[in-house]
Amino acid sequence: MLRLAVIALLLANAGYYAWSQGLLRPLGYAPQEQSEPQRMNQQIKPETLQILKVNPSKTSSAAPSTTPTPPSLAAAANDSPPSSPSPSAPADAAECLQAGVFDDRQAEALRTAAAGLPQGSWVLEPTPVPGRWMVYMGRFDDAETLDRKRAELRARKVDHDRAGGTLELGLSLGRFASKEAAERELTNLGTKGVRTARVIQERAESSGFTLRLPAVNDALRAQLDVLRTAMAGKTLRTCA
Repeated sequence: MLRLAVIALLLANAGYYAWSQGLLRPLGYAPQEQSEPQRMNQQIKPETLQILKVNPSKTSSAAPSTTPTPPSLAAAANDSPPSSPSPSAPADAAECLQAGVFDDRQAEALRTAAAGLPQGSWVLEPTPVPGRWMVYMGRFDDAETLDRKRAELRARKVDHDRAGGTLELGLSLGRFASKEAAERELTNLGTKGVRTARVIQERAESSGFTLRLPAVNDALRAQLDVLRTAMAGKTLRTCA
């Protein structure tokens, strides 16, 4: 079977070759001729055409021709506006910084310290300071009694910390922005067995001051060390 396929393939190739070469034209089998006789009729005096030889020495020595610039284009080039200068590097970015709140005495110290800074670079803004309420336990007679109360609160899993200031020796069981919130917490602590705590006002409502520097750049930042002592441990932060 394979031998018959090979023989058939050879006969097909031989037949195609004979057809493509026009060997079968007498039998009426030949490819169609591609010719355009009309192009011969369009030639103009073909007998006058001459083939010339190029001299390499002349072509290499010939200088390239330069086309003169028309006067109108030259004038337009001279009248064109100068290119805009490249943008200068942006100035150092400024940021707003603030610190506070300061009481009246601290604010006065800040005014004195900031007097040497550029005019308009700083301002002390009045800032209301809300009152604060505490769930307070104490005042205890001595440190030993205070330690026993701490152990009792830890056993009841009640959070607490030092009351601080004039409220020592005592414990704070929470600080709140309103008396109502503190009383709610006192009621909640009663369910945990806390009986001797009470609500007191830790700080009355007052007014203070916030130091604000609206545009601090590198030059101004280098001068801010003069405020360090007057800021009473407070630090500058990004404006809210």
